[in-house]
Amino acid sequence: MKMSLEREASDVHLVAGLKPLLRIHTELGPIEEFDVLTPEETDGFVKQLVSEERYQDFLRDRDLDFSAALPGMGRFRVNAHFQQNTVAMAFRAISSSVPPLDKLNLPAVAQSLVTCPRGLVLVTGPTGSGKSTALASMIDAMNEMYAHHIITLEDPIEYEIASKKSVIEQREVGSDVTTFASGLKHALRQDPDIILVGEMRDLETTSAAISAAETGHLVLSTLHTQSAAQTIERIIDIYPPEQQAQIQSMLSTTLQAVLSTALFKRADTSGMIPACEVMLCNPAIRNCIRENRIHEIPNIITTNKQHGMRLFDDALKDLVMAGHITRDQGMAGAARPEYLNNLLSSRG
Repeated sequence: MKMSLEREASDVHLVAGLKPLLRIHTELGPIEEFDVLTPEETDGFVKQLVSEERYQDFLRDRDLDFSAALPGMGRFRVNAHFQQNTVAMAFRAISSSVPPLDKLNLPAVAQSLVTCPRGLVLVTGPTGSGKSTALASMIDAMNEMYAHHIITLEDPIEYEIASKKSVIEQREVGSDVTTFASGLKHALRQDPDIILVGEMRDLETTSAAISAAETGHLVLSTLHTQSAAQTIERIIDIYPPEQQAQIQSMLSTTLQAVLSTALFKRADTSGMIPACEVMLCNPAIRNCIRENRIHEIPNIITTNKQHGMRLFDDALKDLVMAGHITRDQGMAGAARPEYLNNLLSSRG
């Protein structure tokens, strides 16, 4: 693990039958200096890092998410799982401190979201797109501004956030609370002002999160969706058909914003940089949600750029024009390649 930090790897993979692998700026490769891992070694790593009770849970469920603090090396988010009946592990390095929100290269409007008094704010994107980091930075910004009670429900806890002006309680699914939905249900009885839900991954959790937002709390969460419109469709589709009209109405009043992010390897320097779609819920957006005219949302985003909204492909265009990523990278990552190509061509 020490080598992964020295080489600035984002992820470490341990698979029986292979040498340890590092992902460095999106590229995955073996650590040649190491020997091939045996099944006994990968299984032993899990036993070293979790309690006997959680190890037995792992054997039963065949998957386990947890965080691990390794002396002298920092903290890691870990997934242990089985493949071909042997244990494998994926580690993601977690920074020892929460990065300031203004250092994440997110749109300026992200700063304004920390002042939302209530409602639902979603940060979406594929795995490894910086969702957890963005939310942790938003929580820490609120922590410095307000004397609030903030409860986080995480699977697992990634950033450890020290209480400042606010009182922060971080609860980990699997050890402090059984499920996101259960944690949300009980959090409402713990006098929270702000609730962070690591992921709205099922109907029960989604329903509880929206209900909490509807009753006057600020709720922040994530989904694995790649645009604002897709995010809204995903939430509605979680519900049975007979409940979808009701959830459209609830969502139209509670949703405040959706930030959809993806990370790209920088072309101008080392490191990664996000492209971010921004949707802020104005009256036109709310009407589209309520009346199930989700397909109109991209056009509304486009016509409200002056208010901080922007489509994902517009964000890619800005990154390409600034030289942060290459044109090929932008085209490969575009939601609508023809649209992005026209944008870039019109700029010469």
